[in-house]
Amino acid sequence: MDFFLCGEGKLKPADAAVAIIVVDEMNYLMQLRDQKPHIFFPGHWGLFGGAIETEEDPATGLKRELIEELGLDVPKCRYFTNFTFDYGQHGTVFRRFYEVKMAGSALAHLTLREGAGMRAFPAWELLNLPRVVPYDSFAVWLHASGALKARRTG
Repeated sequence: MDFFLCGEGKLKPADAAVAIIVVDEMNYLMQLRDQKPHIFFPGHWGLFGGAIETEEDPATGLKRELIEELGLDVPKCRYFTNFTFDYGQHGTVFRRFYEVKMAGSALAHLTLREGAGMRAFPAWELLNLPRVVPYDSFAVWLHASGALKARRTG
């Protein structure tokens, strides 16, 4: 069953930290989200990461999530950007994006522990897929296009 738009149930927005994992300087490692109810965008490709715990620093939360989801111990992640969402009566939440670089040879050492699959995509292919988490797609586009880099230096 496809749970998108029919089975999400009551979703609880929360602050999150996610990784834009850049593989060999040209591909983006994505997770195919499980096809199950009660998660945002089931059955969509999205970035790795997730909700941060109360009082947890976002970068620390991201490192925890990457170990839990992939067995990936990241010594360094670079802040990239932040999106803030207004959920009305639920208040605002953020989704903080960090850049993580890795060699393609390291993919063989990862173990997918959450999600239905993972794959590294070139940006042009990823951004043309029909089911990509929208805010993750936008972050990848900002990263791949260099839009924020040009603004920061210009």
